[in-house]
Amino acid sequence: MTLRVYNSLTKKKEEFIPAEPGKAKMYVCGVTPYNHPHIGNARPFVTWDVIRRYLEHKDYAVYHVQNFTDVDDKIINAANAEGVTWDVIADRYIKAYFEVMDKLNIRRAHLYPTVSGHMGEIVAMVEKLVADGYAYVVDGDVYYSVEKFTDYGKLSGRSLDDMKAGARVDVDERKNHPMDFALWKSAKPGEPSWESPWGPGRPGWHIECSAMSAKYLGHGFDFHGGGSDLVFPHHENEIAQSEAYAGGGPFVRYWLHNGFITVNEEKMSKSLGNFFLVKDILAHYPPEVLRFFILSTHYRSPLNFSDEQLAEAGRGLDRLRAAVDNMKYLAGTTVARGASDASQALLAAAAQARADFDAAMDDDFNTALAISVMHGLAKEINIYYSAVMAGKAPVAGEAIASVQATYYELADILGLLVAERMGAPDVVGGSSAQDSAAPALLDLIVEIRQEARKKKDWATADRIRDRLGELGYVIEDSPQGARWKKREV
Repeated sequence: MTLRVYNSLTKKKEEFIPAEPGKAKMYVCGVTPYNHPHIGNARPFVTWDVIRRYLEHKDYAVYHVQNFTDVDDKIINAANAEGVTWDVIADRYIKAYFEVMDKLNIRRAHLYPTVSGHMGEIVAMVEKLVADGYAYVVDGDVYYSVEKFTDYGKLSGRSLDDMKAGARVDVDERKNHPMDFALWKSAKPGEPSWESPWGPGRPGWHIECSAMSAKYLGHGFDFHGGGSDLVFPHHENEIAQSEAYAGGGPFVRYWLHNGFITVNEEKMSKSLGNFFLVKDILAHYPPEVLRFFILSTHYRSPLNFSDEQLAEAGRGLDRLRAAVDNMKYLAGTTVARGASDASQALLAAAAQARADFDAAMDDDFNTALAISVMHGLAKEINIYYSAVMAGKAPVAGEAIASVQATYYELADILGLLVAERMGAPDVVGGSSAQDSAAPALLDLIVEIRQEARKKKDWATADRIRDRLGELGYVIEDSPQGARWKKREV
């Protein structure tokens, strides 16, 4: 199948043709580490984690670079407020980033370059832009001249005339054009600075990504992405300075941007008081539920965040887990084994699910549809399980193993069902979601109930069943015996 992606630059879906056959190079804009990551930060990183997983599933050799903007006004302001140096703040919140993103099962990028670690490359790029006439120096500051780049605005679809008309009246009069942006800022008291040909200072915001992507991925690499809020000015300015520096384009072959997050249908913002940190969300919901919630909506669509939506995500995830439990039970049961029409139907359903899953992901990484495919396969697993438990079909060991492998493979691409696949306990906010002894205790309770039934002590048997039901567990009786399972919400 052909992978097609929506390119923000061309505003249409295009076939993915890598710059180098068999390889996929991606650069993802990372966080500015001045505070704990929020839900808006989590969405692009979950999205790109799945994109990377799927590309690897399609046998591409992926090289994933994601930066940290560790030199920034917000970091400097936070450091001054605490009376510490800027790097103390940056290091603290880089660690905080990894802490929550690891919980969300986001694979680490191959490289995490920082602004502070690439001053040489940044200064060299600015020097060339000045020498080539794309930038000019004013009192130790260096500005990029947007009028020199004829394609300025091609990503955002804005024209320079419209931008100039909408510019604020207090724009810096030293600029040749109101939309000219800083490549280098001269040093100010109380700020960190580095030496440059224009005097001590620090980089502007946009130049860092151009310098680091050029160093590690080269010009014309495959994917560049981030949130929709980065289209302008950040990514627009990256294109301008990178293509001017290289003497032509494209700087990037495919631009991908995820949609905004709203909270109860309102745009998330600190001023509205609906600004949620990932660590606070994970204090109330398991990390996998948050990941499932993010992937349940196509990455380009708006994502509405609410307790109701998270609760629904939890229920959806439980339905996928229930199918895993049923497969594990069948794989371990000692009842009669052999192929049947039911097992053949299940194998056919798994093969179709694999094809449908790939088709969904090949259509611009449609995780929402891919999850729907998994739910469809889970339903077929449960139908087969019910047939076996009712004594209408034998257990087909090879079929169960094959379907289980397919189910796990699809789950792994989405980064879901980790505990079920690895045999580890679920984790909620960094601690065990249930005591590791609980399954053994439940097995013992079911065994006691079975003994009561043999003695025709129906009152005790029913009491055990009802009490477990109140605790969220169901006992299933079948010709093969009894088992407990967590009730689907």
